[in-house]
Order: sequence, then structure tokens, then C-alpha cells
Amino acid sequence: MNNLLLHFFCVAAGGAIGASARFAMVLAMQSIGFRAFPFATLTVNIIGSFFLGLLLAYAEQQPVSETTRLFLGVGLLGAFTTFSTFSVEVVALASQGELFKAALHIAFNVIICIAAVFAAMMLYSTTVK
Repeated sequence: MNNLLLHFFCVAAGGAIGASARFAMVLAMQSIGFRAFPFATLTVNIIGSFFLGLLLAYAEQQPVSETTRLFLGVGLLGAFTTFSTFSVEVVALASQGELFKAALHIAFNVIICIAAVFAAMMLYSTTVK
């Protein structure tokens, strides 16, 4: 199999798993009553950001193959996290007059997800040394 085809397969396989995991998270959050605020999107974005931070920190210390990076980083975590759904939810909340919830959703996703990447990288660097 040529490398380009293998790379597409890695992204597709990881993406299928990531998208399925995101869908499962949405169903789980809805089943326990989290419907008034988009907690499922926030949760997957935080978790995905954390694990992408771990992958980045690991890759800075250890070699990571291109297929692993594509499968985990682009495919699995790329499909698990969701900027497009986040964007639609912000617009929907704002359109419904829920400006405070829309602002919270923006702030939480941006601040907490960046903090999750930072925390993962710091956690990795302290546990590896």
C-alpha cells in the first residue's frame, strides 16, 4: 500500500472511532439530563485537547510515526473534538436569547481546552523526568 493511501486509511480509521466516541458521549450526557447547556461538546473538546496535548508532549520526547500521529491526532482526536458543533451551538444559544450561556460556552471551550493542553504537557513533562 503506498504511503498516501496508508495515511488516508489511518485518518479514516481514527476518525471513525473518534466520531463514534463523540456520538456516544453526546448520548451519555443526554441520558443523564445534560441538555440545558452543551456539556457534551465542552467535555469532548476538553478531553480531546488534553489527549492531543499528551500526544504533542510525547512526540517532543519520543519519535512518533506518521501513521500513529495521523491515526491519533488527526483522525481519532480530530473527529472526537468538534469546533463546528461548538460554533453552531454558540449561534443557536445566541439566537435563542441565551447570550450568557453562549458567552460561557465560548469562554469555557477556549480557556479550559487551552488549559487542558497545557496541563497535559506539564503532566507529561513532570512524569517523564
